[in-house]
Amino acid sequence: MSAPIATVLIAGSGLTAWSAAAALKRRAPFLDVTFLAMPPAGDSLSDRIACTLPSLPGFLADLGIGEDDGITRTGAGYRLGTRFSGWAEGLPDYVHAYGGYGHAIGPAAFHLHWVRAARDGRAASFDAYAPAAQLARAGSFVPPSPGTPFADHDYGLTLDLRRQVAMMRAFSLHIGVREVTDPIAGVQVDPHGHVTAIAVQHGAPLTADLYIDATGPAALLRGRIDEAWQSWSEWLPCDRVLLGTQGSGEGAPVLTTVTAHAAGWHWSSGEQVGIAYASAHLSDADAAAMLGRAGAVANAPITIRPGTRPEAWRGNCIAIGDAATQVEPLEWCNLHLALSAIDRLVTMLPDTAMAEVEAADFNRQTLAEAERVRDFLAAHYRTARRPEPMWQAVAQAELPASLAHTLGQFGERGRLPFYEEETFTRDSWAAILLGQGCLPRRIDPLVHGIPAAQVDAAMARMTDTIAAALPHVPAHAQWRAAQMRRLAR
Repeated sequence: MSAPIATVLIAGSGLTAWSAAAALKRRAPFLDVTFLAMPPAGDSLSDRIACTLPSLPGFLADLGIGEDDGITRTGAGYRLGTRFSGWAEGLPDYVHAYGGYGHAIGPAAFHLHWVRAARDGRAASFDAYAPAAQLARAGSFVPPSPGTPFADHDYGLTLDLRRQVAMMRAFSLHIGVREVTDPIAGVQVDPHGHVTAIAVQHGAPLTADLYIDATGPAALLRGRIDEAWQSWSEWLPCDRVLLGTQGSGEGAPVLTTVTAHAAGWHWSSGEQVGIAYASAHLSDADAAAMLGRAGAVANAPITIRPGTRPEAWRGNCIAIGDAATQVEPLEWCNLHLALSAIDRLVTMLPDTAMAEVEAADFNRQTLAEAERVRDFLAAHYRTARRPEPMWQAVAQAELPASLAHTLGQFGERGRLPFYEEETFTRDSWAAILLGQGCLPRRIDPLVHGIPAAQVDAAMARMTDTIAAALPHVPAHAQWRAAQMRRLAR
């Protein structure tokens, strides 16, 4: 007979693993949670990328970690979005912001009206109608503020990773997580694909009802059960990431700039800089030289294998983070996918039966989410306008069916189908597609129900309202400094 699980063992070292430990112990306090500390996994991007999506602040809040402890005291900066430069030659840069773009006018979504106005030469850039994008372009920041144009945006973070991990570890230990530091000597798996014990070098074998693998791409636990892998390299061409550090007296920017180059893209987020590239088109040495010319000191290159496990959960072992899915850090999805899997695990916490039907639904949702992240990232490459061989190869590859459906619907009349387990909103999809110059072939019929002059006036009011409010918003550095002063009182 089955019974509630009592023990969980999490293997890992960085933010992904400690986040899992904190969430399981905080939200299921009856569990005995053991953290098997590993040496840092240098190739685990979910633990090494400083930029995050808005999911991290929400995750911290769900644990009861307030903004003072989770953001201000850990030295994190706020992020309102990403600026893309050089992705569509001949077009200006554009911003993918974490908030709405305009608002519906009559029965039609804003982006459909914008398409008509843009075709007629009457529209400003699409992100001119996004309050968060304009905040970000100005280098300013406020949290969502009711009664202002800046009421509905969201924000991610730029982390001081060392301090963030230290905070999450301290929190986990405070609420009762037990830490064990002893290198793994072996993982025992029975014929049914269940982990039975983890042998360590100096102590007795460790056992648990449920095992969480947050060991990075090595997948030291989950990889012992099977090696099934779904490759995405056709659509996500970068198989190397090189991280570096640089001096940044001004702190992390509120808007992270991502600039395309012949073999991939590079970014700067304060002290952390990086370059993602296809090794067939750029050598590791040349990538390091690119970072060096930007004044950064490069670390060792990280090899990534774009793709995912079709089944993150097998038997009594669940892979999260880079042990489950590997993608380049475009749009900063690495940690987000890990946090989402942690939330899903807490919601679908199994009992000792480890019912296959429950694992199947976890895997279905996890795979659906990962594949739509793949689609969103791949859309950047597919719609880019660059002549180099790497970019052209991606442009000619046969698309996944879900992405082909999305781009087909949008390309015809601007419609954006929404799938289960979407990470990014329709406004996010519209921001990248329109920003890269993808205009639908036809105007949606709903748009014609509103006279063009009336739409023009509504759009002008949107930009005027944003412009009038911007001067009253503090710079990002001023906002952060004010929060530090408040805590010092």
